[in-house]
Amino acid sequence: MLLMFLPVAAGAQEGVKKVYDETINQMEQIDQAVKKAKAENKFVICQVGGNWCPWCLRFADFITKDAEISKLVDANYVYIHVDYSPKSFKDNPARKKLSEQTMKRLGNPGRFGYPVFVVLDQKGRVIHTQDSSYLEEGQGYSKEKVVRFFKNWTTEAVQ
Repeated sequence: MLLMFLPVAAGAQEGVKKVYDETINQMEQIDQAVKKAKAENKFVICQVGGNWCPWCLRFADFITKDAEISKLVDANYVYIHVDYSPKSFKDNPARKKLSEQTMKRLGNPGRFGYPVFVVLDQKGRVIHTQDSSYLEEGQGYSKEKVVRFFKNWTTEAVQ
């Protein structure tokens, strides 16, 4: 039974760009994004997941290839991919500790599965956590639901 799902997972990652940097300090990444968001009057969206996650890579590919969504994101957000890769923890206890601190800072969003989207205001406070399953449609994502999510969490919509 498990073997039936392997081709789907493997196929989802073929030809899709890996977007998570597993070597950077996630806390510094978030701090820099918040600073930029404040300067540009935007919010931050942290797409939490990893290159190991087919749905994470699918979402990144989806929003990049759709011109309307890409424009909406660029105009309203500092968008970052925050790596959370538990398999790397075994050989790197410092990475594990940093990742755990990052997840705590983001309100422990992993309880919703991956990817999960955390919206931060210009002070770096969590203002929303979005379970990605509500944005899915079939083996991909619903453009209508994704656009609605992004429009509902702009600085203009929230303030």
